[in-house]
Amino acid sequence: MTEIHTLYSAFQERIDAVLSALEMEGALPPDTPRANVSVEPPRDPAHGDLSTNAAMVLAKPARTNPRALAEKIVAHLEKDPLIERAEIAGPGFINLRLTAVNWTDELAAIAHLGAGYGKSGLGEGRRVNVEYVSANPTGPMHMGHCRGAVVGDALANLLEAAGHAVTREYYVNDAGGQVDTLARSAHLRYREALGEDIGAIPAGLYPGDYLKPVGAKLAEEFGERYRDAPESEWLAPFRERSVAAMMDMIRADLAQLGIAHDVFASEAELQRAGKPEQAEAWLREHDFVYDGVLEAPKGKAPPEDWEPVELPLFRSTRFGDDQDRPIRKSDGKWTYFGADLAYHMQKAEQADALIDIWGADHAGTVKRIKAAVAALSQGQGEALPFDVKLVQMVQLLRDGEPAKMSKRSGNFVTIAEMVDEVGKDVVRFTMLTRKPEAQMDFDFARVVEQSKDNPVFYVQYAHARICSILRKAKAEGFAPSGDHPGALDADDLALVKQAAQFPREVEAAARAREPHRIAFYLYDLAAAFHAYWNLGIDNPEKRIMLAHSPDVTSARLFLSAQIGQVIRNGLAILGVEAVEEL
Repeated sequence: MTEIHTLYSAFQERIDAVLSALEMEGALPPDTPRANVSVEPPRDPAHGDLSTNAAMVLAKPARTNPRALAEKIVAHLEKDPLIERAEIAGPGFINLRLTAVNWTDELAAIAHLGAGYGKSGLGEGRRVNVEYVSANPTGPMHMGHCRGAVVGDALANLLEAAGHAVTREYYVNDAGGQVDTLARSAHLRYREALGEDIGAIPAGLYPGDYLKPVGAKLAEEFGERYRDAPESEWLAPFRERSVAAMMDMIRADLAQLGIAHDVFASEAELQRAGKPEQAEAWLREHDFVYDGVLEAPKGKAPPEDWEPVELPLFRSTRFGDDQDRPIRKSDGKWTYFGADLAYHMQKAEQADALIDIWGADHAGTVKRIKAAVAALSQGQGEALPFDVKLVQMVQLLRDGEPAKMSKRSGNFVTIAEMVDEVGKDVVRFTMLTRKPEAQMDFDFARVVEQSKDNPVFYVQYAHARICSILRKAKAEGFAPSGDHPGALDADDLALVKQAAQFPREVEAAARAREPHRIAFYLYDLAAAFHAYWNLGIDNPEKRIMLAHSPDVTSARLFLSAQIGQVIRNGLAILGVEAVEEL
């Protein structure tokens, strides 16, 4: 994807041209680095439309003071017909006020680009693997998975909008003890399906009713064959079929949130393919793994039966970890870290950058897995960019009180139950209304409230209001102006300026790997549109449709339509539908 020029990038180029002119005049040394020159909105809108730090960052190589250099830059900028005024502020910042044509041009750009407005080539096609959800395949998706699922999916959408080639991946932990427990739980339900009274579910097994259909299907397939057979005969086939059934359930649950992964990577297949052995061999060859004695647990006396055991240890202390970490257990089986290390090696072979979305309870493993990826990257000549986003849990409430748990699952509220009650869009948008590292309350009553205090409703209502205005205008014989509106006043242009921030917000959010920024931006844009619409309540001349002024009406309808387009584009990144009626 080629870079889509925005108002900000266009003025970055205009300022760059001024700097080139100053080099030719001798006011700047030839080939002065300009990477840190920025063009952005001033902190106070009263100071203008754009601000640049060019004089501040280039004064030192120019061997002058910032204000003196700013005066030379301003002298050139004042000749630009698209700049109404250029002023020096403080020690050398330059504030620009743009002519109105810039903003009407931006509206025309929104109309021309449509769903492409806000997209860019920032990522230059770089391959980014985003792994998210990765819940153990032992039951339906629940609220403990929901927030990370939405954050990961919205981040994948955001990175694609910014020009990255994204792979959405789910790591299936199907090689640990939890899947043996799943198989035993399914065997109990299998016996139940054969007519046996199984009584209360024993402690340590999964109690949810979701395993009843699995047991019934196993009974249909195997009949009485494994009712009284020893575990060694049925554990493997029951494990395989139970995991497959759980993954079908998980895919269906995620589909209700609008989430579909590109890759489901199996831990069991990873081990069968010998990936952990390959990772260990490579790390030993490069002196990142050695055989050593694991230290006794710190901060407390070791258990009486603890004995020092020689294990293969990864040198994670080289990368800032507090101790080296074992990749195998004393019985030769892979530790969780050892298997995870091999999994990241597999991902790194097909990506230019990795992002993991984890629950906050995994915070203790971040340092060691980052160390492992850093070690593995050394074989590629440069460090592979790797980011771990930690997502805090969500507390479920009903009218301020803790929500009751689900009968179907046994001890939690499922995603399917949430979506059935409040809808996919409410769930997704709400999960993005706070930074993922912050605690969140999800109150079933509040998230469907039709008020300004509910961001989901407020943004959806802005889009629905725009659609209603356009329908009413059409019924009354009005239409938006063609592709370049005139007749816009200062209040109209203020709304355009808010919309023009969108491409910049997308790039900034993509750089920071923070999709919630788009939700925040949409709330502000919705608030600006609602305030704009409310102007007409006190002043009839500020209404969008004016029977006595068709030119103004057409221009304001065009403006409203483009605000609706920007809202749709932002909601698409969040995976939320832009409704036309409420």
